[in-house]
Amino acid sequence: MTDLPLIGDYSAPTTALSGARIGVVTFPGTLDDRDAARAVRLAGGEAVSLWHADTELPDVDAIVIPGGFSYGDYLRAGAISRFAPLMDKIVDAANSDAKLPVLGICNGFQVLTESHLLPGSMIKNDHLKFICRDQVLRVENNQTAWTNQYESGQEITIVLKNQDGQYVADEKTLDELEGEGRVAFRYVGWNPNGSRRDIAGITNAAGNVVGLMPHPEHAVEAGYGPDHTGTDGLGFFTSVLTTLVGGAK
Repeated sequence: MTDLPLIGDYSAPTTALSGARIGVVTFPGTLDDRDAARAVRLAGGEAVSLWHADTELPDVDAIVIPGGFSYGDYLRAGAISRFAPLMDKIVDAANSDAKLPVLGICNGFQVLTESHLLPGSMIKNDHLKFICRDQVLRVENNQTAWTNQYESGQEITIVLKNQDGQYVADEKTLDELEGEGRVAFRYVGWNPNGSRRDIAGITNAAGNVVGLMPHPEHAVEAGYGPDHTGTDGLGFFTSVLTTLVGGAK
């Protein structure tokens, strides 16, 4: 099946960021893995398909856990996926001295909280409805492996689509996130799901693990992003490639 982007031929990365291998994990029920892989290629990296049941982590430089409904969101979104054999390897690699960069998008964010790579939890939207819209976010932390190509305070617009997108944590954890600058993104204009303190995305203390509910991989091609023009999501993928090229992983 042809998997070329709709604009131009990006089948072979040709930018200065070429060469980095970014793994994209697929669980049963994942549906945005191909979009994430194409975003990696558009940014100049090599997308490497990873299967949740693999017991070994291939030689990759970073990991994307994409959105979808892994295991049908049974029990709780991401609750079953955290026990996948590959997740054990990803958790070890993210917490190792090498600090493998890991990005969790939507269901991927839920998997990261369930696997305790990130604190807090995701519950049903406060209005109990699935929501799909273009969402404005403010970049609160541009010092992570996945956000360094943005300006601090920059507002970006990417796609939001979820039903279990309300980020919750106890007050102590929220205060720690705020105090340590670990709120990576905040909703602007309207909080679409009741997330505590308008939090849309967070990072771990080391800055190599980032999770967010909106979908940057759907805003990487001119003509197909929000308002049919937006490419604000591409910065996530150029950020991690820049991190890897700079040897900061």
